[in-house]
Amino acid sequence: MKKLITTIQNIWKIKELRERIGLTLLMLFVFRLCSFVVLPGVNPEALSRAGQNGSQDILGVINMFTGGAFENASLMALGIMPYITASIIVQLLGFAMPYFQRLQQKEGESGRKKLNQITRMLTVAITLVQGGGYLTYINSMNAVDASMPPGLFWISSTIILSAGTMFAMWIGEKITDKGLGNGASLLIMIGIISRIPQAFASEIGTQIGQNAWFKLIFEFGLLFAVVMAIVLIIQGVRKVPIQFAKHMVQRGNTTMPAAGARDYIPIKVNAAGVMPIIFAQALMFVPATVAQFASGGGQTGPATGLLGQLTNPYSVASSVFVFLLVVGFTYIYTALIVNPTQYAEYLKRQNAFIPGIKPGKPTADFIDAITTRITLPGSIFLGLIAIMPAFAGLFTDNQAFASFFGGTSILIGVAVVLDTLQQVESHLLMRRYDGLVKSGKIQGRTRLQGIGSNV
Repeated sequence: MKKLITTIQNIWKIKELRERIGLTLLMLFVFRLCSFVVLPGVNPEALSRAGQNGSQDILGVINMFTGGAFENASLMALGIMPYITASIIVQLLGFAMPYFQRLQQKEGESGRKKLNQITRMLTVAITLVQGGGYLTYINSMNAVDASMPPGLFWISSTIILSAGTMFAMWIGEKITDKGLGNGASLLIMIGIISRIPQAFASEIGTQIGQNAWFKLIFEFGLLFAVVMAIVLIIQGVRKVPIQFAKHMVQRGNTTMPAAGARDYIPIKVNAAGVMPIIFAQALMFVPATVAQFASGGGQTGPATGLLGQLTNPYSVASSVFVFLLVVGFTYIYTALIVNPTQYAEYLKRQNAFIPGIKPGKPTADFIDAITTRITLPGSIFLGLIAIMPAFAGLFTDNQAFASFFGGTSILIGVAVVLDTLQQVESHLLMRRYDGLVKSGKIQGRTRLQGIGSNV
């Protein structure tokens, strides 16, 4: 306890860190406040009642990411998600199109500015499309005030939703530049954790009411174990040793060869991060959409057969399909972001080599083989995390509580917390204060040492 108090005092002594934390908290408060401002002409209670049975489909996932703003029909109903979608599209275009590849790798700051501008314009386009679909959904649920002219509702709501998304994007960029942590990730995380108290309180009340103390302790113990496992897999790296070429040193009147410095390339076990789960969930939205059309827009009853099982995240068919998708997407995304040839070329330019491996193509093949091998356990772990809510649903009827046992929510939460703590630790150590932990290091996201930070 004394260590914690001392650390908080040290954080408060650093003016820059204190201002960054204050700005971040203020921006998050404004974002959450805007999530309760309802669109004009919408009855959020009617929308909430109509959507109670669809909390586990695409709409339920969006509502989780926006912290309930989607269900509240607020001006932040779409949240930061259109910006995230636009960023993913631009990132993928950087792998596929030479123009975007040149902007990312060769044009430096000017290239990044152009990419940011393209991302913002694409965000507006995606917001208009998603906003139209969201307004159609609201209208189909009879949640729009009948006295309001339809044309006025569509025009005003589209403008407000677009403005809300752009404001959320501005808040995220402001947090990234002058606050603490990654702004877009923090906005998603704050929406996710805003639903934790209600879900946990409901589960605790249910289990205490049934006098199931052992079950309650087991659930929270399992949740703690899952979080610790995620921390391990996020920070896990395979260190590939490298050695720089020998150089000559002057000792008195004699010039003698000296051994080159040693370092390592840290290759992450989970280099793809949370992206495979996001891609898999996006693909699983297709059968959900087909099921809505097959059932008359969701008004004539749920889909049956294999289609109905795929739209149910707790079914065996859905769990197996999601697991296979996550494993496949992990390999695909890792192959896109980890470039063994680039590592080999950089080592060659720096007169460095992997002991026992020839420079050039043999080095690239060696790094590629290691990446492929360590990606297997990482992909299996991601697949298990993705379907963990289905297992949690076997011992609890509280779907909101079960959703925190895995999936995108817990991965994003853990990764963002680690990244933010890493920045706090960097500020403390830079001013020669003790870090947040006495032993070990908070690595957060990819912490590349040696040549890894330059590749």
